[in-house]
Amino acid sequence: MTACFEIVTTDSGSAARCGRLHTAHGVVETPVFMPVGTQGTVKCMAPEELCTLGAQIILGNTYHLVIRPGTELIAKAGGLHKFMNWDHPILTDSGGYQVFSLSKLRKISEEGVEFQSHVDGATMFLGPNEAMAAQAALGSDIVMAFDECPHWPCDREYACSSLELTLQWAARCKKAVSSQPPATSGRQLLFGIVQGSVYPDLRERGARELVSMGFDGYAIGGVSVGEPPEEMIRQVEMAVPFLPSDQPRYLMGVGTPPQILEMIARGVDMFDCVLPTRVARNGTIFTARGTYAIKNARYREDLGPLEEGCGCYACRNFTRAYIRHLFRTNEILGLRLMTWHNLHLYLGTLRRAREKIAAGGFEGFRQEFVARYQAEDEQ
Repeated sequence: MTACFEIVTTDSGSAARCGRLHTAHGVVETPVFMPVGTQGTVKCMAPEELCTLGAQIILGNTYHLVIRPGTELIAKAGGLHKFMNWDHPILTDSGGYQVFSLSKLRKISEEGVEFQSHVDGATMFLGPNEAMAAQAALGSDIVMAFDECPHWPCDREYACSSLELTLQWAARCKKAVSSQPPATSGRQLLFGIVQGSVYPDLRERGARELVSMGFDGYAIGGVSVGEPPEEMIRQVEMAVPFLPSDQPRYLMGVGTPPQILEMIARGVDMFDCVLPTRVARNGTIFTARGTYAIKNARYREDLGPLEEGCGCYACRNFTRAYIRHLFRTNEILGLRLMTWHNLHLYLGTLRRAREKIAAGGFEGFRQEFVARYQAEDEQ
């Protein structure tokens, strides 16, 4: 595989680094946050609005797109980029995490996972070959190997068997990708996923064996599945030392802005999380100083912006009182404005992280941000 990633600069006070990830649909500057477009759309946002916010790459969910509208239709439309009118890079997950969430509706074997659709209960099957074929049809720029995500907590015996499956499936994914015709969008980059739960030797083995197979990048999976924050950090620290320094590292499904900055300091390059969009639809606002709920009575007559000093569209044009009114009356505009602001906070924080790494001031920025960030009931 040809090199797709280059390190531009590193931080003197931590393992943070800035890089460039080259894909068929453009270069991604890292560290980067990827808004989640579960079903071919980032909820409440149009593609051009994401560009305005500075989104470089988004994530699509293979499981959901296989179920609706189906990969045949998306392929007929020319791939996911054309189907959703997004001309920039897309990463698709393999569907493994979604199948993990259907623990009561699935049956795992060495071949893959038989499960019931959450939509209509129909019996479906997803394995390494099926996941790779689906992602080839979607035409995404980065595809993820199919993995088995262990629950938390899990005993060592389950973690061992789960890792065995993940490694077997990773090898089959690599073989499947090499035997498939090229995607319509150009060469797809294939990332392996490090599993191993909370066990250091299993995380090390997972990383080492994936590296020996040779992937374009490496993800750390099996985190943000219910474990406490300190355990999540520990699992990342177990894996990162055994991953190549000259290839991208992706932490799946994480997290809050402070968590992301902590992981950047530990050498992680890529992140995705549903939090900024999901909690916006529930009325929670992210700011550089923490979160708060717009529905609270204290904001009924608050004529200030969602966040003081924020220059996003929502803060420039609307007040807390107005957006609270929209939220309480179930007006769609309220959900859009809160989503806009939360994504602005996430994407802006990652942009500042890149700037600080380049300028040699990342550690000070991280420490200051984490120290002042708190939940509303602590403010």
